[in-house]
Amino acid sequence: MNEPLLRSGIFLAPFHAKGDNPTLAMERDFELLQHLDRLNYHEAWIGEHHSGGVEIIAAPDMFIAAAAERTRHIRLGTGVSSLPYHNPFMLASRIVQLDHMTRGRAMFGVGPGALVYDAFKIGVGAADQRRMMNEALDVIVALFKGETVNKKTDWFNLCDAKLQLSPYTRPMIEMAVASARSPVGALAAARHGIGMLAIGGATPTSIAHHTANWGLYESEARKAGHVPDRSKWRVVTLMHIAETREQAKKNVQFGLKAFADYFREIATFPIVPPDVPNDCDWLIETGTACIGTPDDAIEYIGKLLQGSGGFGVIMELAHNWADWDATRKHYELMARYVHSHFQKAHAPRVEAYAHAAAQQLDFAKQAAEAVQSEIDKQAARQAKTGT
Repeated sequence: MNEPLLRSGIFLAPFHAKGDNPTLAMERDFELLQHLDRLNYHEAWIGEHHSGGVEIIAAPDMFIAAAAERTRHIRLGTGVSSLPYHNPFMLASRIVQLDHMTRGRAMFGVGPGALVYDAFKIGVGAADQRRMMNEALDVIVALFKGETVNKKTDWFNLCDAKLQLSPYTRPMIEMAVASARSPVGALAAARHGIGMLAIGGATPTSIAHHTANWGLYESEARKAGHVPDRSKWRVVTLMHIAETREQAKKNVQFGLKAFADYFREIATFPIVPPDVPNDCDWLIETGTACIGTPDDAIEYIGKLLQGSGGFGVIMELAHNWADWDATRKHYELMARYVHSHFQKAHAPRVEAYAHAAAQQLDFAKQAAEAVQSEIDKQAARQAKTGT
């Protein structure tokens, strides 16, 4: 059996500096997806946030509808739709519409909601978010399967609810559940046999947590009658590469501090602790991020694959650590050298080169002899005719 090839993707929250023009910031997000589409990235997941001032996309399905018109190949997922914020029937109906509008390029990622501020603004308590996600997810999957749902909870009431459109993607749109530190995401994904988005970082400790959650997923999926598939497991990490390590470190001076400060001051879990003397060095030394060269990225991803036992998609968190030109160059280097390594895109060429090189002396001799033969034949013809 052929080993599955590692697919490539990004997780676009997105993060934008508070002083950036939001209209132009979103336009740049579209430009980024077009750039990744040309570079043959397989997928991009777009987040949903409503507060905090930095992650500025409130409706990932709306954003995906526009992005799909500007791209050709890349698959686009909600990363993630926060289920406690939506009536599940209305959200399922919109997602099926998106599935049709994108001709099956859309994916549906779900979660409980990452920013507690968002939930607070609509009166949802943090302690209720995961319960509400599970209640909504059970309904949405049933609707995608064409079932009629009657269900009343303390936050929605569905009466003979059935979607008027069947999914474009059969049997239904590809789905994934966000999974960080708690086991809730793994259990929800396993119950329905859908994918898992590991979003809690990629340090050795984080990978151990993700791997434990995947083990839980596998056991619970089998109990529910589903076959676990590692190709449905996506792992999000932090990366920035350049031609040299020195250049990569210089590039991230542009925006790394603002990114780290957002997680220290707004998000409920800091990526970089507040007391480290140098954010860049700390990220590299702890294995939280890869900041270096394409070879460093290959080694880093290789360790993640080894530590986890293997997954289907390496997801880069889009972070704007570097300026726009250096950011685009990073993705180009990833596509040309890092992805091609893991997808074995260059393997047939290397094999063909080696095969030709092994026979070069013999073939060169044959070619020279063939040329000399034609020269000798022409000389003989000239001698015979006297011309």
